[in-house]
Amino acid sequence: MKASIAQALARLPAAPTSSYPSGAPFITMMAGGTMSLEVFAPKGKDLQQPHTQDELYFIQSGTGQIVINGQRFEAAAGDAFFVAAGVVHQFENFSEDFVTWVVFYGPQGGE
Repeated sequence: MKASIAQALARLPAAPTSSYPSGAPFITMMAGGTMSLEVFAPKGKDLQQPHTQDELYFIQSGTGQIVINGQRFEAAAGDAFFVAAGVVHQFENFSEDFVTWVVFYGPQGGE
């Protein structure tokens, strides 16, 4: 199955959720087994909470910072980050064109 950023961005924001009443800034592009692939394009403030699976972020476009368990990293197109299940994290100071692929994988609670 092919997933494209243009296809995803055309569908964002997604349906509202309790955390994102104006529409979710992410959409699932494909899933199989324990893996799912999302496109995440936050606007304004990143409101995400810790996730129950391990995850990988692959920055597609834009710049910003990711704070993982209190440690801050610069994030730009081409960068990749690992966040273990249950770890507090969020993007901050991101540009308007910030978009990242997110891969969730493995068992609930992490590997």
